[in-house]
Amino acid sequence: MPPRAAFVSFRFAAADGVSLVAATWMQVLDDLGFDVVTVSGDVSPPHIGRPHPHRPVAGLAPDDPATATATATATGAPDTTPAGIDTGALEHALADVDLAVVENLLTAPFNLAASRAVAAALAGRPALLHHHDPPWHRADLAHVTELPADDPAWRHVAVNAILRDELAALGIEATVIHNAFGDPGPVDPAGRATLRAEVRAAVGLDAGDLVVAHPVRAIERKNVPAALALAEGLGATYWLLGPAEEGYAGTLERLLASARCPVVHAPWTGSVATGPAAAGIHAAADHIAFPSTWEGFGNPPIEAALHRRPTTVGHYPVAGRLRALGFRWFDPGDVAGPAALLAEPDGPATVELLDHNHRIARDNFGLGRMAERLTAVLDAAGWLP
Repeated sequence: MPPRAAFVSFRFAAADGVSLVAATWMQVLDDLGFDVVTVSGDVSPPHIGRPHPHRPVAGLAPDDPATATATATATGAPDTTPAGIDTGALEHALADVDLAVVENLLTAPFNLAASRAVAAALAGRPALLHHHDPPWHRADLAHVTELPADDPAWRHVAVNAILRDELAALGIEATVIHNAFGDPGPVDPAGRATLRAEVRAAVGLDAGDLVVAHPVRAIERKNVPAALALAEGLGATYWLLGPAEEGYAGTLERLLASARCPVVHAPWTGSVATGPAAAGIHAAADHIAFPSTWEGFGNPPIEAALHRRPTTVGHYPVAGRLRALGFRWFDPGDVAGPAALLAEPDGPATVELLDHNHRIARDNFGLGRMAERLTAVLDAAGWLP
């Protein structure tokens, strides 16, 4: 029997960057010979990457109503078994697991009751904690000091060097493994044109419109106002893909209602006919907006580079590290720069910029490099099959 690895998270969602990165790790563990399953609060999550058996556990989802009170009132209370978590289902889901890979659930305090229950269930057991969003990265959660969790049996991975150094200050040693992405390869103009038409028709985008896509969940730090302003300045349609979360629905409704450009709020998760979501999103869009004020990493700009789309990127700290690699991204508030490129999508300046960004993304964030580093971490811990 191959060893079983369980990927444990609050949820697995097609519009969530943590989930998309987790799918690339699942692929590596598949290839190494693990039997991979997923464990989360989802009853039936969408397939992201290769399909894997899923084991739902009630109460693990972020902001789960059953655990909202425990989460909201927790400020470092003793670690007790919280009400609302199906601990029996959790124990059953993890009983035959040889290695747990915990995606953010023991890092981010989005459901402290769930974090406490999972930490207790994995105490003393092999677990690899993949850290994305620690409490101190958000002012409203910075008071939580019990996360990230630690245990002598566990190993830790940070998505960037900034977070690695912050964890080290807390006495947690972590290895940096950057998020990784598949290279879609050369663009087939005819195929992309067909995909563009199919996706636009499916989500309600007009065939001839200039489209600025914002491939994020709608929450405050994603900076929807700046993305809207860019679309307005370009005379483009604003396409928001993700749902409103974290109490942002009312704000989003007001912003979209007052927008001075056409707005489409619709997801695109791919299909059997059109293939993976990223290919369809970038075929349908002309420009990618990502003016976030904070990100643990920020997948969309890298994906846009690989899929050869110009991008506007905010100045959150990790973006500064990424820019230092050589990426040429437009700043929020700059309309003239994107307008010049979009006016000549096949012009030499546009082609040169897209070629340049594609090369930087391919060389620094390929799946092969990530697989090598993840395999090395597992090998050092003695966890390889």
